[in-house]
Amino acid sequence: MKKILKKAGLMGGVLMAFLSCSEFEEINVNPVAANEEQVQIEYFINSSIGGAQQNPHISERVFVLYWDDAGRMTRVGTLSEGSQNDGWTSDYFNGYVSSWLRNINAGIKVAENQIASGKYREHTPNLKEVARIWRAYVMSEMTDNFGPIPIDGFQGENPQYSEVKDVYYYMLQELKEATNALNLDISNPDDALKKLDPAYGYDYAKWKKYGNSLRMRLAMRLSEVDAEKARTEFESAVADDFIKVAADNFKVKEIPGWNDYTGVMTREWWDHEVSATLNNLMIGLGGVPSSAVLSADKQQYIKPANYMGLKFADHFTTMTNDPSAGFFFDGLHNKIDPRAYDLFVIPGDFNDPEFNSYPSWTNGARTTKRTLVDGSDNVVKEIDAAFTWNAYAGGNWGTKGAKNKVYGYTGTLPRLANKYRNSSSARIFFASWESYFLIAEAAVRGWNVPMSGQVAYEQGIADSFAYNGVSAQLDTYLTSQDYNRVGTSVSWTHTTEPPATVTMTYKDGYTGATGTHTLKYPENTIYKNGTVKNDLLTKIITQKFIAQTPWLPLETWSDHRRLGLPFFENPAIETPLTNMPELTPGNYLTNSVKFYGQRLKYPSNFGSNIPTGYGQAVDKLGGPDEVSTPLWWAKKN
Repeated sequence: MKKILKKAGLMGGVLMAFLSCSEFEEINVNPVAANEEQVQIEYFINSSIGGAQQNPHISERVFVLYWDDAGRMTRVGTLSEGSQNDGWTSDYFNGYVSSWLRNINAGIKVAENQIASGKYREHTPNLKEVARIWRAYVMSEMTDNFGPIPIDGFQGENPQYSEVKDVYYYMLQELKEATNALNLDISNPDDALKKLDPAYGYDYAKWKKYGNSLRMRLAMRLSEVDAEKARTEFESAVADDFIKVAADNFKVKEIPGWNDYTGVMTREWWDHEVSATLNNLMIGLGGVPSSAVLSADKQQYIKPANYMGLKFADHFTTMTNDPSAGFFFDGLHNKIDPRAYDLFVIPGDFNDPEFNSYPSWTNGARTTKRTLVDGSDNVVKEIDAAFTWNAYAGGNWGTKGAKNKVYGYTGTLPRLANKYRNSSSARIFFASWESYFLIAEAAVRGWNVPMSGQVAYEQGIADSFAYNGVSAQLDTYLTSQDYNRVGTSVSWTHTTEPPATVTMTYKDGYTGATGTHTLKYPENTIYKNGTVKNDLLTKIITQKFIAQTPWLPLETWSDHRRLGLPFFENPAIETPLTNMPELTPGNYLTNSVKFYGQRLKYPSNFGSNIPTGYGQAVDKLGGPDEVSTPLWWAKKN
């Protein structure tokens, strides 16, 4: 890998020599004006794939601070509360413009010119098609973040910014043409070429499968605004070969250090705790008792069914529609999706080999005892969060938050397992489970697909369970009619809506007195006016969300923007949120697209350096250049 990185770095130097550009000002210089016959396209592809892995500087800002937050895989407080940082956005935008897209466009241009000249290697046409498939992914990432982008950009001409619809049509056409043009009978000349493809080693059959699966993803993105185009493109892609097994997943091995392949979640100062969204989806889901999953030493911490926990009325916010709000859960849930214990580690479980101790320079992760205080900072209650399971809504907790030294502290929260944080895994860009959940959704929509919706849905769950090592629980899980905290069950044939309320027990955290709590399932008013919680589409997207954790928060964000699914709790507003004035004490129990960040604003230096391009982009956005402006394919209300 070090040799590959070195060669990629050399290619970056060659490219910069060709380009001699700085960010925006010279992005239209011809990138392949000299020595084209001597340039090898595989280095351009390798450089683009590597750059898009996001080095620690970029991944901290984009993958963690933006996507993880917007996709509700952890609690940060950026896009989920209507805010972003211009510097972070600029770093990401510049990397896309000046590196990832430029490199892949340059490689495609080199291949086209070599083929036209007749002086090319046997596998050059295939490399060109691989580059087109990868370019479609890079473009999709950028348009799903910002909106309008150039279709013809950074290829020696002044780029014209295109509407999101036109970008999607272009990407779908590119994927169709590229996958069809791949020649699967071509063999690569040596291992040196294979090593320059960190995903598939230039196995062209696998690139074809990825291209078709990516086309399925992008086609489904149009399902709510351009249903016929979505159906036509999806049916065409799924009729061909696609990612069906784990061996074909598009994934890239992470390596330690500080480079493009360093893990995207390795920065030690971020907790990566379980989000309230994910927690509410997993509690009770699947009917699998924690006692069947956890070791004998943890059985004592499991609480009875229908238990809410300890109620601390003066310290835990209730100004949110999070159904778990207001309580501290002083143990482990009676039933929870079994993947929870693979993804996240129980606080205080220091003997778990997957316990993550970040940040390594403090003892915060190993400190489980914290306090609740009064307005004078006197201790009201000491809480030991060891072997408890909690997740909290973001937002502004006001004076309750100021008096609560438990809810935001590292050592009190289930946090992402070490294997996802220490650069020992492979970053997944597309997995077989997503193919099956897409097929299940297509079946529900009545599209022509190669299997029934139930078969696809259950296979998607099975593939996710296999990845998380909990396949022993699959049979129980698939037949479960138990509802999670938002009123959704697993069983495909069980679409009965949950009761309006459930009676739960709790203890007063201050006095120890017992009581009953009426749990009301939240009304997701974005989706079917909040009247439906357990239909087939809700089940599919719920399972897709859990399966995509922790690698694909951009996709969970996009699914929610597209459908309003799964249920996203509103941020707390004990004190109003400056960047989300639409969310008020009068409406916080309802949902609205105005209560969630919809996109990234273009960086300010784009507007100042290329005012014409910026003007085109905003004009084609269909609204102001704000975080709250929905993209073309997303829900508008």
